[in-house]
Amino acid sequence: MFRRALRDTLVLLAVLAVLGVGVGALVAGMPGVWGALIAVGLALVFSGTTVVAMLRTLDASPNTMAAVVMGTWLAKVLVVIVVLALVRDMDFYSRGVLAGVLALGVIGSAVLDFRAVNGGRVPYVEPGATTR
Repeated sequence: MFRRALRDTLVLLAVLAVLGVGVGALVAGMPGVWGALIAVGLALVFSGTTVVAMLRTLDASPNTMAAVVMGTWLAKVLVVIVVLALVRDMDFYSRGVLAGVLALGVIGSAVLDFRAVNGGRVPYVEPGATTR
């Protein structure tokens, strides 16, 4: 289930990189290209870290998994804030292209994650458990 989510997210971001760079170049020239590339990088950090954290903690306790997922969420939010703060006053990229591509990447990967989890086979009973 999580491998599928990771694979689908990487495919989405690869397609988004190609289309975002193309549209960014048409709309804003080289600043549009840079805006699309920054956005895809941020979307990869934002979307990929959760799936990787889930894959790394599959065999861990629910408490450990929750702690790792929350820690990676906090780390990725800090990374996004720091990157956006660093490029805020720079003019080498298109803010509109960055915002559009980033929104598409994050929303698209959230939809893919939902689809993977919703389609996953998760047992709702314990195999071999006795009833009371």
